[in-house]
Amino acid sequence: MKRRDFLKKAGVVTASASLSPLMFASAQRSTYQWGMVTSWPTALDTIYGGAVDTAALIGELTDGDVQVEVFPAGAQVGAFEVYDAVSSGAFQMAHAAPYYFINKDPMHAFFTAVPFGMTAQQFDAWMISGDGQQLADELTHPDNVQTFVAGNTGPQTSGWYNKEINTPADLRGLTIRFPGFGGQVLSRVGANVQNLPGGEIFLALDTGVIDAADWVGPYDDEILGLQNAARYYYFPSWAEPGASLSAYIDKSLYDGLPADIQSAIRAASAEANQRMLAKYNARNEPALQRLIAGGTEVRTMSNDILSTLESATNEIHEQNASGNELYRRTLESYQAFQASVREWHRTGDHAYNSYIYREQ
Repeated sequence: MKRRDFLKKAGVVTASASLSPLMFASAQRSTYQWGMVTSWPTALDTIYGGAVDTAALIGELTDGDVQVEVFPAGAQVGAFEVYDAVSSGAFQMAHAAPYYFINKDPMHAFFTAVPFGMTAQQFDAWMISGDGQQLADELTHPDNVQTFVAGNTGPQTSGWYNKEINTPADLRGLTIRFPGFGGQVLSRVGANVQNLPGGEIFLALDTGVIDAADWVGPYDDEILGLQNAARYYYFPSWAEPGASLSAYIDKSLYDGLPADIQSAIRAASAEANQRMLAKYNARNEPALQRLIAGGTEVRTMSNDILSTLESATNEIHEQNASGNELYRRTLESYQAFQASVREWHRTGDHAYNSYIYREQ
């Protein structure tokens, strides 16, 4: 599909004269000029910053031979259309959360987060030292997309609520913004799930269009002003204990690049991945304390609720795996790796943390 055709299909109205020249690949004077569409508003400097970091690092590592212009959600295509934009060849790159594309294949969820799944550190180990990257390639290569991990938020939250959630019954009939696999789990237990881009969440929550919403964590949620639209802030993040984000690149383009530029793209994505996680780890606790000081009431989901959600998660896994051979293999790889790495973390990290937090 050509760029003009894709933009028409996506509902983007723009004059061709207004399109940036960086949206078109070229090789003039050995320089490539690409466009990267993203799922993020610019106000979210850490998550949008992951895309900006990836693009800037590619430029640095190639001594300027590859120049990537980054576009926020909606500037060229919608937040949930960026994968198709790369697959079709309309844009050279994208930055997004893979679970936004589970309607194409539920397996996409594994490459952001699955409920009760791995933490950021554990997930990165699976991608680098397990089968993760190979399985991601099996998923995206048929769509003409090459993908690399390029960001992680670390642990997120259970979201913002305008009423207390004390039992599983309190979730039934609740209208909540919750994306990905976690949203499917909530639907299974009776919630009315909506999938809204980040820039639309505050208004929907503030006006009562939705009763609750999940976004990322204290730092980003404070920027969106969600504390001004809901009173109760729930933890832990049962759905996204470590949410990974991806850089996508047109595979036919990537395959034709010189080896050193391919290596630069991989290295830039890996560095951006570490930078984002470090920023969230540094910024979330100060933001949480500001939210609490402003009147936010922190709550913890009960074990009864979490157990109900975990049972629903397992049912969905079973359903998905029964009709999707690649999903089944990915689930087996993911769960086997998770069991091993969790046992090591129980021996090491958990024992240490139990001592450190003993007085709390």
